[in-house]
Amino acid sequence: MSTHTEYFSFLPADNTRLSNLCGVLDENLKQIETALDVVISRRSENFSIAGSSERTRLALQALKNFYELSRHAISIDDLQLSLIELINSAQASASGLVASGGVMPVLMTRKHDLRGRTPRQNQYLLQIQEHDITFGIGPAGTGKTYLAVASAVDALERDAVKRIVLVRPAVEAGERLGFLPGDLAQKVDPYLRPLYDALYDLLGFERVGKLFERGAIEIAPLAYMRGRTLNHSFIILDEAQNTTPEQMKMFLTRIGFGTKAVITGDVTQVDLARGQKSGLAEVPTVLGKVRGIAFTFFESEDVVRHPLVQHIVNAYANYEKNKT
Repeated sequence: MSTHTEYFSFLPADNTRLSNLCGVLDENLKQIETALDVVISRRSENFSIAGSSERTRLALQALKNFYELSRHAISIDDLQLSLIELINSAQASASGLVASGGVMPVLMTRKHDLRGRTPRQNQYLLQIQEHDITFGIGPAGTGKTYLAVASAVDALERDAVKRIVLVRPAVEAGERLGFLPGDLAQKVDPYLRPLYDALYDLLGFERVGKLFERGAIEIAPLAYMRGRTLNHSFIILDEAQNTTPEQMKMFLTRIGFGTKAVITGDVTQVDLARGQKSGLAEVPTVLGKVRGIAFTFFESEDVVRHPLVQHIVNAYANYEKNKT
C-alpha cells in the first residue's frame, strides 16, 4: 500500500487551541494515530499526516473536527467516541449501510446524549423497538448489552413494560463458583455485575435501589427462569453464548404477553465445557426465518471502546482464520 502525506496548517496560530487539540504530551495526536493507523508530525501550527490516502483524509478531517472543539480541553472519552463515529461514518458511506430510514432512535434515560454510534447500533436499537425478540451477536465492546439495558430502561420509563428482568448464565470462565465466599446469591453476583453497572450508569444508584425494592428490576441466574412465564416485562439474556441449546429454548419459551426479549452474546467467547454446543451459535439457523425475531450481527468496526480494542478483535479473528 502506497504512503500518502498530507500537509496543512491551522492559521492564524493559536497556541491555546493547538495545545488543547494535541493534548498533554501530544496524547490526542497519539490516539488519532492509533485509531487511524497514520503518523502525525507537527511543528507549531504546521502538521503532516502520513499513511494510506483514505486514512490520511480521515485523520485530516478528525483534526479539523477537534480543532473546532479546541477552545476547551478535549476529554479522552469525547475524542475516542468521535473517532469511532468518524471511522464508521466513512465505512457506512463506502458500503451503503445505514440504519432503517436513517432514523436515530432516542432513548429516555438520564444520559441525554445516549445514541447508536454506528449504523449497526442504530439498526439494533430500531430492531429492539420493532420486534418482540431481538438477538445481538458480535464481539466485545460493540454495545450489545449496554444498548439492550438502555432500551429496557427506556421501555420502563415510558410505561411500556412493568419490569425489567436481567438474566445471565452463571458459567465459570476458568474459575469455580464453589471456591468463592458467601451464599449462592453472593457467588452469582460477580457474573451479574456488568448489568448492575449499566443500570447505575443509566438510572443512578438511588433510583436503581428503589426499583429493586419495588420489584421493578430483577436480576436472576438463567437456572432460576425454568417454570416461569413473564408478562409485560423486558427481559435481557446476557452472555448467551454460554447457554446450551436446551437452555436457550427454555429461556425463549418464558416470554409472555406484552413482553420483549433481547439476547446478547459473542460466539467466539464460549465458556461451556469442551464438546458442549452453544445455544446462541445455532439460533440463527433455527430461528432465522421466524417472523417477529430480528438479528443484528455486529462486526469489529462496531466496537465502541478504546481504539486498540478494534485492532485486537481483528487480530484474533485473523489468527483464528489462519490457524484453521
